[in-house]
Amino acid sequence: MALSAEASGRLIALLTEHVEQITQRWTEAVAASLRGRLSHAELRSQVQDLHRSMIIAGEGGVLDLESERAAELRAVLAELSRGRARQGFTATETAVSIYALKDVLLELLESGGYEGDRLRDYVAFSTLIDQMGLFTFESFVRTRESLIADQAEQLLELSTPVVKLWEGVVAVPLVGTLDSARAQVVMERLLQTLVDTSSPYAIIDITGVPAVDTQVAQHILKTVVAARLMGADCIISGIRPQIAQTIVALGIEFGDIATKASLADALRHVLRLTGVETAQRRAARREH
Repeated sequence: MALSAEASGRLIALLTEHVEQITQRWTEAVAASLRGRLSHAELRSQVQDLHRSMIIAGEGGVLDLESERAAELRAVLAELSRGRARQGFTATETAVSIYALKDVLLELLESGGYEGDRLRDYVAFSTLIDQMGLFTFESFVRTRESLIADQAEQLLELSTPVVKLWEGVVAVPLVGTLDSARAQVVMERLLQTLVDTSSPYAIIDITGVPAVDTQVAQHILKTVVAARLMGADCIISGIRPQIAQTIVALGIEFGDIATKASLADALRHVLRLTGVETAQRRAARREH
C-alpha cells in the first residue's frame, strides 16, 4: 500500500527538515533495543542510510515501497537484514530497528507547528513503516534459512571425512545415522579421494554407526559397488556383535565384501594384501 501524494509530501518534509533530530533519536531508540551489541557509530550509519533512501524513494511524489524509485530503500533494508542475521540478532531485534521510527515521528507530530491531520498522517506513516518492517523480516528469514542450509552442508562434510591411512589405503570413519543425503556425500567424497590418491583399497569403518538396518546396509553396498567401478576394493570394519546379529536377522548379505571387527584389523588385512610387512610379522618370522 503506497502513501498518498499528500501524505508522502508531508513525510518527506518531516524527514528533510529534521534530519539531525530524527537521526539522533532513531539511533538512540535502536541502540536501546539492541543493548550495546552494535557500536553507536555503526547504528548511526545504518540509520542515516535508511533515512536518506526514504527521502529518495519519496521524491517522485508518492512513497511506495514496491516502486522502482524505492529500489535503493529495499536494498538498504535487505542489507540491514542480512547483516543482522549473520551477526546473530533475532528477527524481532532487526524489525524493531525499523519500527523505532514510529516513536520518532510521533514526537515530531506532537511537538507543535505541524500542519495537517496528525492522527491520519501518523496512521499512514505507520502503515509504511510496517511494510518496511515486514520486508526486513522476510529478508532476515531468507538469509537465516540460507545460513542454516550452509551450516548443515558444512556439518555434513565434517561428519564424513575421508582420510589416508597408508600409501594406497584410505578410510571413511562413519559416525551417526547414515541417511540418503549423507550416503551420497560419503560416496562422492570417497570416489574423489580414490581418484586423487590413486588408492586401490578403501576401508569403510562403521564403528560409530549406532545401528545398521536395511537402508543403511543398502547405502554401504552402493558405496562399495561405486568404489569397485573405480577399481578399488572396499573392506568394512566395525562389525560389532550386536550389528552382526542384526545383519543376520535382516537377511542382509555383503557377498564377497571383506568385513572386519575393527579398523585395526581391516588395516592389517589390507597391508597383507599389499604385501607390506609389519613389525609384528617381522618379529614372528624371526622367532621361527
